[in-house]
Amino acid sequence: MMLPDGWRTTTVGQSCSIRNKLRFPLSAENRAGMQGQYPYFGPTGQLDSIDHYRIDEPFALIGEDGDHFLKFRDRPMTIYFEGKANVNNHAHIIGDSEECLAKWLYYCFMHRDLTPMLSRQGVGRYKLTKAGLEKLEFPLPPKPEQAAIVRALSTWDQAIATSEGLLVNAQLQMDGLLQQLLIKPTVRGDWNTRPISEISERIQRRANEDQELPILMISSGSGFVRQDEKYSRFMAGKSVENYIALDQGEFAYNKGNSKSYEFGCVFSLNTYERGLVPNVYVCFKLSPELNAVFYEHLFRADFLHDQLGALVNTGVRNNGLLNIKPVDFLACQVPVPPLDVQNRIAEVLTTAAKRVALQERDLELLKQEKTALMSQLLTGKRRVKLLDTEAEVQA
Repeated sequence: MMLPDGWRTTTVGQSCSIRNKLRFPLSAENRAGMQGQYPYFGPTGQLDSIDHYRIDEPFALIGEDGDHFLKFRDRPMTIYFEGKANVNNHAHIIGDSEECLAKWLYYCFMHRDLTPMLSRQGVGRYKLTKAGLEKLEFPLPPKPEQAAIVRALSTWDQAIATSEGLLVNAQLQMDGLLQQLLIKPTVRGDWNTRPISEISERIQRRANEDQELPILMISSGSGFVRQDEKYSRFMAGKSVENYIALDQGEFAYNKGNSKSYEFGCVFSLNTYERGLVPNVYVCFKLSPELNAVFYEHLFRADFLHDQLGALVNTGVRNNGLLNIKPVDFLACQVPVPPLDVQNRIAEVLTTAAKRVALQERDLELLKQEKTALMSQLLTGKRRVKLLDTEAEVQA
């Protein structure tokens, strides 16, 4: 890789200050008796807070061992902190040196593939030894340029942190509205309840042989997604002949358990006009006199959690599916408030959901823009203006 004038390729051992003597190994049991205000870090984040500290300077951390090294594209490999703190013995500590700022190294290795320098410690366990750390190569500009690039990227970090805060607030507002308008029994006091089977028609149709439809599946985090996009390949095989053809606006219950939905989840098909879904899904179409959006929010709020949990009596099968029969699912009771109430609640919740989606999109765009900027700034493909005076730096 061609570097700009004044830049050079170096290694961590040549240019950085490795401060592993400051590490402080403590068991969770020991930490329990010394709780306090100073962060205690491991290789992937803060583990605890204790009552004293060993470090009082800016530092970067790179994990020494763990399986997080394989997730470098999605998870940061480095941590940066300024102030009083402690670090356990599973992370390397890098401080500022005469040649290299700790925060420059933090950005350089944030999403770097470190696997070529790792040794194995059994199945799924990897170790970045100190010798391996010292051999890691990275580009190094003069220190003033490091500082300018670090300031630019820190500005993006602050914008991302602000956006993350706005997203959390939007999600909390959404959760509060779901509780207030749908979940709390006091709200539903005078609403009628009916089994799903009485307000819907079960869908079991097959697609025409000459009709090419997308193969879909339900993700608990985002609803319907294309199977080939989630797994990068087509998984259904010959069994697709038995898949159900689902039309836009119709619902499906995926009885696979997940972190978000312990007893399965229900989503409406909105992103495609028609698609094929596994025949293990329970598919249904709501009666036209009901507001389907109201029930989308009801199901997304995991309203059926307790009823579905009561139906599970032998746990999860080997294929990850809960042993809930379609007839039992369709017997679950849901509220049926007057249509004008359904309409008003649907409108409020849809507005709140759009606010969450907007914040998610803004946050994702900021992250993408920062990633693009990092790839240019950290390689010298794009240069920054160096500030001449301390006043300019402060500004």
